[in-house]
Amino acid sequence: MRSLLPNTAVIIPAAGSGERLGADLPKALVQLVGRTLIEHAVANLSPIASQIIIAAPAAYVNQIRTFFGESVEVVAGGQSRTESVRLALALVRENMEFVLVHDAARALASTALFEKVIAELISGEKAVIPVLSVSDTIKRVDKKGYVSKTPNRSKLRAVQTPQGFTREALVWAHAQLIEGTDDAALVENLNIPVKTIPGEVHALKITTAQDLETATKYLIGSSQVDIRVGVGSDAHAFSDDPFRPMWLAGLLWEGHPGVDGHSDGDVAAHAICDSLFAATGLGDLGSNFGVDRPEYAGASGSKMLQETLAIISAAGFEIHNVSVQIVGNKPRIGGRRIEAIKALSLALNGAPVSVTATTTDGLGFTGEGKGLSAIATSLVVHVRK
Repeated sequence: MRSLLPNTAVIIPAAGSGERLGADLPKALVQLVGRTLIEHAVANLSPIASQIIIAAPAAYVNQIRTFFGESVEVVAGGQSRTESVRLALALVRENMEFVLVHDAARALASTALFEKVIAELISGEKAVIPVLSVSDTIKRVDKKGYVSKTPNRSKLRAVQTPQGFTREALVWAHAQLIEGTDDAALVENLNIPVKTIPGEVHALKITTAQDLETATKYLIGSSQVDIRVGVGSDAHAFSDDPFRPMWLAGLLWEGHPGVDGHSDGDVAAHAICDSLFAATGLGDLGSNFGVDRPEYAGASGSKMLQETLAIISAAGFEIHNVSVQIVGNKPRIGGRRIEAIKALSLALNGAPVSVTATTTDGLGFTGEGKGLSAIATSLVVHVRK
């Protein structure tokens, strides 16, 4: 299996309301342990997607764009789930071999589940869906409320997302202009075999307040776990030294001017370090790696991430996930976003990492092309002994 697939697009239909959750805003924007459901979903799928498209309620398109910058495309969704997917599908780039459709409400579906779906597609399947066995007896009920049939539950499965398809199969299915409760149903209508794989219990569809409570318990765990959030930032100006290398998100960017700084100037790595220190209350970037520490002169962002991880681990903290947004006109992050995720995650011993990028429409020193900045958010847990 290819662990990083550069030709996989993910569509997230996220135009549903949050009425059953008791919210007066779209379900995708409901908060779960300090982050919206859509942010959790994107963080988990980012490592496998080279294109992410969100179909959002028209009134919230701009707000959702601000979460992710240029790394995610956002389109106004339709009146139904099927229409929303169809509108997003029109934006899928021609070089995408596979397309996954994932509900924003299944915010806790793991990266591993996405990888398993893709592995089946690589092996030759045209449609793949995760499922769970049904433990309850299911009744078919008529319009008058009487039981008309009791299906054999051993043959029944509860279906989850992400649902994966070859691009051609999904495009063909949506070209029929019929409605379905999921995309697999549309593909089934074309007599294309749909392969099932084991799903995940914690990839539940968050629809009610009780679901939200259950998801919170999955994230936080027992009462012995203390969960914390930290925000960090960093900024550096471009160097006048033409030989100063550009290091960003743990990667060397050939042909781009570097930035001035005591270390290598990797604003993405530095912002993550700062956010981890903020979450754990263990100082900040300056107090741990400041200019008064000569051993960090020229240090790589990856080294600083590794040392930050060692510091917070020694204090009993574990990283749940990290998200960083790079702000600047250049370099363009999109083409190397998956590489950046891999490099940053590797430096943090495999912790989930999300990388996005944005510009400032010509405003500020980044908009004027004078430098780069980054802002990061970290979610960490501390197990009380």
